Amino acid sequence: MKLYPIESGNFKLDGGAMFGVVPKSLWKRTNPADSNNMIDMAARCLLIEDGDKLILIDTGMGDKQSDKFFGYYYPWGEHSLDKSLKKHGFHRDEVTDIFLTHLHFDHCGGAIKWNENRTGYETAFKNAKFWSNIDHWKWATEPNAREKASFLKENILPMEESGQLHFLERKENQNFIDSSEFNFGVLFVDGHTDKQMIPHIQYKDKTVVFMADLLPTAGHIPLPYVMGFDTRPLLTLTEKEAFLKRAADKGYYLFLEHDANNEIISLKNTEKGVRLDKTFTFNELFN
Repeated sequence: MKLYPIESGNFKLDGGAMFGVVPKSLWKRTNPADSNNMIDMAARCLLIEDGDKLILIDTGMGDKQSDKFFGYYYPWGEHSLDKSLKKHGFHRDEVTDIFLTHLHFDHCGGAIKWNENRTGYETAFKNAKFWSNIDHWKWATEPNAREKASFLKENILPMEESGQLHFLERKENQNFIDSSEFNFGVLFVDGHTDKQMIPHIQYKDKTVVFMADLLPTAGHIPLPYVMGFDTRPLLTLTEKEAFLKRAADKGYYLFLEHDANNEIISLKNTEKGVRLDKTFTFNELFN
C-alpha cells in the first residue's frame, strides 16, 4: 500500500459559520480571517494505491458549477485534482474506486462533470466505482431544508444513473466496520451529517485517519469548536470527544481535509483536555 495526498483546490468559508458559537476573538488565533471574515480552506483528498486498486477518498468540489456559485467560495491558489494526480504519476481514468466520506458539494463535486456538449452530467472517473452507504444516500437524496444547499442533485444522481454507485454494508447501530471492500476500517458519525464515514488506514506502522468534517482543521480541536454547519452539534460534541481521546491515547495521525496550513497532526492529553501535539507535512512523516 502507498498513500498520496491529493490537493484538489483551495477556497474560503465564513469563519463564523466554521466555528459556530465560538467568538471570533478565540478562533482567529488559529484560523485568521480576511476583511470579509473568510478563512482559508483546503480540499485535500487522499489517494491509496493498494494492489490492483487505486482508491481516491473524496474529490473536492470540482469546476462545473457557475461563476455565481464559486463567487460564494472564493477559490484561490493553483491546486487542482488533475494536476495533483499527475504530480504523483496518475490519471483519473486509472482510479478504480471513489470513496466519498459524505455527499456535501465540497467533498463530492469533483466526482461529476459536464458531458461533452454540456447538455447534462456524467461521472468524472469513468472506470471507478463510487462508494457511499445507503443511510447517507437516502439522507442526501431526500435532504432536509438546512442541508439542501449542500446536497446538489447534479453532484449525486449521476453516480446512480451511471450504474457506478455502490454501498458499504454495515449492521444497524454498528458505528465501526472493517470494510470487506477496502483494506481499512470505517467509523460512522452522525453529528455533522447522517452517517459520515471516517476511514482509518494502517500505513507504515501508523494509523492514519482521514478526518473529513469530524475535525475540519487543527483549530477545531477544543470540544466546543463545532461548525455551524453541523446538523446535530451536541452529537458532534459527544462523537468528537470520544474520537479525540482515542486518537491521543492510541497515537493516531490525523489527515486534515480542510486545513490549508496543516496536512497531518497528532494529539496529546493535557489538563485542559486533548490538545494539538505536533504538525507534519505528509513528506516529513512518510518519506
